[in-house]
Amino acid sequence: MVTVRFSKHYFSLPFLLLCALEFATLYGSVYFAAFVRFSGAEYEIPAAKLWLTALVFTVVMVICLISMGLFQTRSRVEASSILLRIILGYLAGGAVLMLIFYSIPSLNPGRGVLLLSTMISFFVIGTLHPVFFSLVDEELLKRKVLVFGSGDRAKSLERYMRRKSDRRGFEIVGYVQANENETAIEEDKRLSVGDQLYQYIFNRGIQEVVIAPDDMRGGLPVEELLSCKMSGINVLDIQKFIEREARKIEVEILQPGWLLFDDGFKTHAVYGFFKRAFDLFASFLLLSVTWPFMLATAIAISIEEGFKSPKFYKQVRVGLNGEPFKVIKFRSMRVDAESDGKARWATKNDNRITRVGDFIRKTRLDELPQIFNVLKGEMSFIGPRPERPEFVARLREFIPLYDDRHRVKPGITGWAQLKYPYGASDQDAIQKQKYDLYYTKNWSLLLDVLILMQTVEVVLFGKGR
Repeated sequence: MVTVRFSKHYFSLPFLLLCALEFATLYGSVYFAAFVRFSGAEYEIPAAKLWLTALVFTVVMVICLISMGLFQTRSRVEASSILLRIILGYLAGGAVLMLIFYSIPSLNPGRGVLLLSTMISFFVIGTLHPVFFSLVDEELLKRKVLVFGSGDRAKSLERYMRRKSDRRGFEIVGYVQANENETAIEEDKRLSVGDQLYQYIFNRGIQEVVIAPDDMRGGLPVEELLSCKMSGINVLDIQKFIEREARKIEVEILQPGWLLFDDGFKTHAVYGFFKRAFDLFASFLLLSVTWPFMLATAIAISIEEGFKSPKFYKQVRVGLNGEPFKVIKFRSMRVDAESDGKARWATKNDNRITRVGDFIRKTRLDELPQIFNVLKGEMSFIGPRPERPEFVARLREFIPLYDDRHRVKPGITGWAQLKYPYGASDQDAIQKQKYDLYYTKNWSLLLDVLILMQTVEVVLFGKGR
């Protein structure tokens, strides 16, 4: 499956085409509905009004569908789940459109047009999505990949990308042994090509070669690989391959030299300005929508534990450049949760969590007061989750480049929260570091917008953390 890079983030070309096709479907459905509704009638919608209405309808619906996770390349989604997400996307989009057209009556195209366009586009998209997902799992759209290496580094592809959804974009044809000591890959998966590597690759229509030997000192078949490169066959190292396919940086096989010469980690005053503007806009928007839920949460805590009980708690976390700050959250644990003074990971079914606390943690309502941390400039809306100093001191000892996450402001939500489930251990911290490092390396305003939209899916379907 062809992948394109735009604004430092990787996008699957077939999924981009699907999004474009659905954009055209939504836009065209408004024109078709207007034609059917007013065909032969004296009234005719002005062209300027119709195209603007169609554009608003399309943009709102596409954003809502993306927010439901309908364009996730690595999701294992059943047909019933696809239908549910489409229905929820249309319900959310319908609510937003009603608000827009009520606030701006001049955009309303007339009675029946929006209903008809919704029905038409729903039928087309509801048919298109399941068909598309069945096609992307076929070999037709997958790139054929050969891995040069059969040791522990090559084996990492088997460990970290073993699911069918992980390999939606490629098919590994086999592994070529770089030297006789590389035996981590099973023998039946190793290829015998002798000194005819290029000929083997060319004859079998292989489109990509991933370089993954355990020891580069043994040398590479440079002439053979150059022949591949000059014949249009993509040649890249395993670290770049995993970053592109999994949208993470595999820290357990990371070689610092790769980061040194690869692009990324670029900062500029203009970036900082737009990042801050985005934080303020997103925070005020979220606050305007969620303040009733915040009030209800405070009341619920009071009912369960008494009106004199604290509704919020402040806890020291590590922020930008390693500076400590106090994060503000709704209190979800008992007041004496850490009466012995020892810092502990919050775990699933933690007996320190109250009944209200269990609900607000599952629905992420406990995170909402962090909006005030964002407004104060201590946090960003999107970024790595801030950890406690006690955990940071321990995690930096065995997680490569752990302090790199402190080069950006911590966030309420982030790339790791979208891609990895609830984390409550040192091992979970390692996995989340892979996604946080990808974010700090490839940050862009577009990536922040995508994370913000996809966070809706996390809340609704209980994914991530």
